[in-house]
Amino acid sequence: MKKLKNSLYITRQGAYLHKERETLVIEVEQEKAMQVPIHAIQAIYCFGNVMVSPFLIGFCGENGVHLAFFTQYGRFLGRMQGQQTGNVLLRKVQYKVAEGSPESIARNIIAAKISNSRSVLYRHLRNHGDNEPVQQAITQISSALNRLKSANNLDSIRGIEGEVASFYFGVFNGLILPKIEPEFAFRKRSRRPPLDRTNALLSFLYSIIGNDISAALQGVGLDPQVGFLHQDRPGRDSLAQDILEEFRAWYVDRLVLSLINRKQIKANDFVIEASGAVKLKDDARKSVLVALQNRKQETVIHPYLNEEVPIGLLPHVQAMLLSRHIRGDLAEYPPFVPR
Repeated sequence: MKKLKNSLYITRQGAYLHKERETLVIEVEQEKAMQVPIHAIQAIYCFGNVMVSPFLIGFCGENGVHLAFFTQYGRFLGRMQGQQTGNVLLRKVQYKVAEGSPESIARNIIAAKISNSRSVLYRHLRNHGDNEPVQQAITQISSALNRLKSANNLDSIRGIEGEVASFYFGVFNGLILPKIEPEFAFRKRSRRPPLDRTNALLSFLYSIIGNDISAALQGVGLDPQVGFLHQDRPGRDSLAQDILEEFRAWYVDRLVLSLINRKQIKANDFVIEASGAVKLKDDARKSVLVALQNRKQETVIHPYLNEEVPIGLLPHVQAMLLSRHIRGDLAEYPPFVPR
């Protein structure tokens, strides 16, 4: 399989991009920071206060370089596409795959979700010692992962995913430290509305990361509403929810457990409404967002690229990998499973 390369992520605030002959120049504080030939670039992603000269915009259009703009925190704003029709063709292939045989993509996504969920449980055992219910859940999840290899239709794949979610969330309360657990007791996954403090944190962060993924998908030209695993539904970004499955346990669940177990979020940071819905207070919401932004600045070695990538850019990397698979550049979609 080919490797993803030659995509530039411009996150330095105040950076200025312009054209110099047949090259792209990146300046920071009026000093040249980088200069690369335009033919070596596949895509440019600009986050926040990044300025691009009109001549470079036209240059990118002429050379088929994808140019997309986001807020500093990853919300999609817009993209520039020249005379190339690649995005239209990409979406047409996406629709064809979604209506035809999306099992391979769906299976890879769920394999990543299962593996990452199991890793969260293993991590708890390493940090806190033996726990029989958690060990039993790991055994059950491992068995399900083996059965997934032979699942050849979406119903089977979804059924195995549902089993694993039951095993995983069945012991999730045991991942909360005993002294803290009474106030953050987790009985089962509740969504609309969340009915306890832990569920409120999970739902809030799932929503934010889901929006990040939607922005990333739009940035590469995919339609975030047409998925391969989740059924299409008006108003739902099904493809974003597909990719979110890879990140739930490793990205969100671990952050939630850290916030709770380190007492960065406390019981009085929530309000319980008359309906039973539990919501974060405004100040607590800001604290969670600060923790999320700090997490996004951390880096990991991407398992497929074998390169260091900021966590906040992982949705954009996975979106690009998915688009390349759909175009036929990659034989399989490589989901995110950290080493």
